[in-house]
Amino acid sequence: MAREREGMRKERLDRGIKVRSDGVYSISSWREMSFLLAPRLLLILGLLIMPLVLVPAPYWQKVLIIVCIYAFLALGFDFLAHFVGLVSLGGALYIGVGAYVTAFFNVYLGLPIWLCIPLATILGGGLCTLLLWPCLPLRGVYFAIVSLMFPLLSARLIEALDVFGGTDGIMGLDGFSNSWWEMYVLISFMLIALFALRRLVNADMGLIFRGVKDNDQAVKASGISITFYKAVGVFIASSLGCFGGACLAHIYMWAGISQFALDFSIIPIAATVVGGGGTLAGPVIGCLILVPISELLRDFGTLRIAVYALILMGFIVFKSEGLMSFGSRKYNQFEHWVEI
Repeated sequence: MAREREGMRKERLDRGIKVRSDGVYSISSWREMSFLLAPRLLLILGLLIMPLVLVPAPYWQKVLIIVCIYAFLALGFDFLAHFVGLVSLGGALYIGVGAYVTAFFNVYLGLPIWLCIPLATILGGGLCTLLLWPCLPLRGVYFAIVSLMFPLLSARLIEALDVFGGTDGIMGLDGFSNSWWEMYVLISFMLIALFALRRLVNADMGLIFRGVKDNDQAVKASGISITFYKAVGVFIASSLGCFGGACLAHIYMWAGISQFALDFSIIPIAATVVGGGGTLAGPVIGCLILVPISELLRDFGTLRIAVYALILMGFIVFKSEGLMSFGSRKYNQFEHWVEI
């Protein structure tokens, strides 16, 4: 009160910053620059430093790699569900297709790893898009159920027809030269994918995606092909998953039907719930929380599923908006003293 009488008052830190940054795209001071960059730098530097912190613990380095794999799937799920309007449970399909495509090129055709992973990302994403193309007119739970059937069907077909190594899978893939390459390739591309999707959803194409989600008939009446844009959205999401599946296959130097496991479809959804849907960064944070918790609970056997379920129920009931939305709101409520 004394400071207010002296010509000072409290003001939120983001006052004026959001107007200029969102509307005019100009920032006027280092304080405003710091306010906008601090959360982004915290995420980027935290992920880049994490492998150095985990040097004495090779097991947790592998856990970090799995976190990144799930983060690719969670990014794709969040993008499709909250910006395109398609709830896809086909994350396991993307991982499996990416793993088998890179194994085919590497083992059967003898191509190097640095060429196999990009090919698996693009061709695998295209293959997944073609498989899901007839389902694009479906929405809501119908698309979700159909997309969940594809990884189950793929695993059973490979097993029944005994192709691509059958139940033994394809072995002998080339691995990364060392664990540092494994971690930093995944972390770097995950950050690139995160910020590229952030720019995409705020660009003109992102507006069309949102229109398809909110009112696809109005978009169709404008002469825009909603099927095409849904296909583009599926291609982007499936390519992210195929990249993760290709890297996973080269990390373990093996591709098999276990890479169609439903964990790759379910955990990204749980991570999106925990981190906050529609934020893109939230699902990444959710993966950083859920995957290590799952590993810590491994000693509890089947009881860990119950603990895992309780954690998810707690987030859904008490923090349904997710950690990212909650943290962003609190961050924007910080105040400081300014002259009147």
